[in-house]
Amino acid sequence: MLKNKLKIPDKTRKPFPDRLGSLVIGFDYRDGENAGSDAALEFGEELETIQPNGFGSDREFEEPDDGVEEGRVQDEGPTGGGAAGGGCGGGEPEFRARQRPAREGSVPVSVLEVIAADEKRSDVQYEISQEEINLEKLQRIASKGLPDEGGLRATTWKLLLGYLPPSRNLWEKELSENRLKYAKLKEDLLISPSEFARRKNLDFSPCETEAGSDVDGPLRRHQISQEDHPLSLGKASVWNQYFENTEVAEQIDRDLQRTHPDMKFFSGETAISRRHREAMRNILLLFAKLNPAIRYVQGMNEVLAPLYYVFSTDPNEQNAANAEADSFSCFVRLLGDSVDHFCQQLDNSSVGILSTLSRLSELLKTNDEELWRHLEFTTRVEPQFYAFRWITLLLTQEFSFQSILRIWDSLLGNPFGVQDMLLRVCCAMLLCIKSRLMSGDFIANLKLLQHYPDINIEHLLQVAMDLTPDTSSYRLSL
Repeated sequence: MLKNKLKIPDKTRKPFPDRLGSLVIGFDYRDGENAGSDAALEFGEELETIQPNGFGSDREFEEPDDGVEEGRVQDEGPTGGGAAGGGCGGGEPEFRARQRPAREGSVPVSVLEVIAADEKRSDVQYEISQEEINLEKLQRIASKGLPDEGGLRATTWKLLLGYLPPSRNLWEKELSENRLKYAKLKEDLLISPSEFARRKNLDFSPCETEAGSDVDGPLRRHQISQEDHPLSLGKASVWNQYFENTEVAEQIDRDLQRTHPDMKFFSGETAISRRHREAMRNILLLFAKLNPAIRYVQGMNEVLAPLYYVFSTDPNEQNAANAEADSFSCFVRLLGDSVDHFCQQLDNSSVGILSTLSRLSELLKTNDEELWRHLEFTTRVEPQFYAFRWITLLLTQEFSFQSILRIWDSLLGNPFGVQDMLLRVCCAMLLCIKSRLMSGDFIANLKLLQHYPDINIEHLLQVAMDLTPDTSSYRLSL
């Protein structure tokens, strides 16, 4: 495990630790889209072609450079390659199910969808209104998608991440204490050196004279300690630490400017947008200071964005006003399951990103050896070239923002943890475009996987759920 970082608790069936502090030194907590078809295609249903970007996409993407992403991207970090939801540049059309014409007297599909959404909303409201929340039931509901309205997703995510305790009568106390702790951390760690010096000298008079002397004399200069001197290079110097963190802060600012540039919530120039970026900057900079062995890695802003958006848009005004504090705590918990992927020194270890990529390869081999052989040996498209970004950024660059929220419902709702479901989804992404991969060469497949085409998210997640590590004969019907 990393130096200067507390050990992450052993993985259990519960996906997240009971305590916050796995990554944060000195921040210890007490115990305490597509709305689509969940069913498989019925016999006799036809497939109709749809062009990329024709289904489930609510934003446009800038076409990134087509260069090969081998290993770590030096310039752009894990986000190198840009957003990947923009289709395949006029490639082969994708497919989705076309429903049979409604029988006479049957209810229109749109009405059925409205009824299903109302039932889901009622189920979530009922579960989170209980005095003691049944997390297993909530996980099952979340895995099928959460409603966007009413703050239900925000509350459910906080429960699934372990930020809110299962007992409702503890919510107010826990939220109040955790938000106060975050405010104290900001005050202690994000203070400027000049403000630090001002507070330190509050107890000293600038014009002290010798005791018993009533004669005015020359003004005395304050003695500046080594740690307070702006030119000090010592590790204890607050100025030296400030200058070191300036470089990190500048990198965070650049990345925040590129966070979902199509959404005014993140990239607008209004006062509200700037306030959102400032809050996210505080979270990322504080995380970097508390974890010097990891600091900030490009792409962490993309992982933070869905959390902060969901919590900030909570209709509960008090919750929305404290979105920064809540997002920080949940961000730490979320990274607790995958933080070692961001540490280059651990790449070749059993907990590093290369080990996780190997697990993905094995999962694909177990479920479809033909496709695995084609990618590994025929076209030699290794997982490092495409899945590195998928895994480290939790798929935030591959789909539209609303699709990301839906996928995260399933990731957070998985009783075996985020990483288990994440690998399933990544494997399902390969299986769902098998026909195109089997007919492509190295260049075509690399481009396809680095710019993943639009797809029915519900179908993708269903394929992922159907996968099991010990399955040896699974095949996807194409």
